[in-house]
Amino acid sequence: MKKLSLWLTLLFTGCVGMPDRVEPVHDFKVQNYLGRWYEIARLDHSFERGLTRVSADYSLREDGGLKVVNRGYSEKEKRWKEATGKAYFVKASDLGYLKVSFFGPFYGSYVIFDLDHDNYQYSLVCGPDRGYLWILARTPKMETAIRERLVAKAAALGFDTTKLIYVSQD
Repeated sequence: MKKLSLWLTLLFTGCVGMPDRVEPVHDFKVQNYLGRWYEIARLDHSFERGLTRVSADYSLREDGGLKVVNRGYSEKEKRWKEATGKAYFVKASDLGYLKVSFFGPFYGSYVIFDLDHDNYQYSLVCGPDRGYLWILARTPKMETAIRERLVAKAAALGFDTTKLIYVSQD
């Protein structure tokens, strides 16, 4: 029974860690993060493969969490795809460290490790390991200097930025 309990604990919490040396942002203000974000770049995954015009909308849930609506266009299928999930803070609500679920009881990390604290115009986000990385912005295009700084930061932390997909927002 102990082994089953340990296995279930690892199963349901094992994906809410973060890569070593990655630090979530402090002084995070969830109210400023709400609204639409556009995906500027990402590391590829099956759940986003082939999608363009990708965006994420964040709003408050009645239970204190966040509602997350991810949307992207599949040119191959000639249709929009959408996934709705929920997110909750792993620790304090002023720390950019959340867990997000699109599939029932299974959660994955959502770690904001760089952020425009002044205007909340861009963010750099990873998952539980270095295989998950997103560059997000409030507008479909991002200033080159900001994008290059975020890519350099991710590369310095061990993310394989040579495999980034730059998302078409047109």
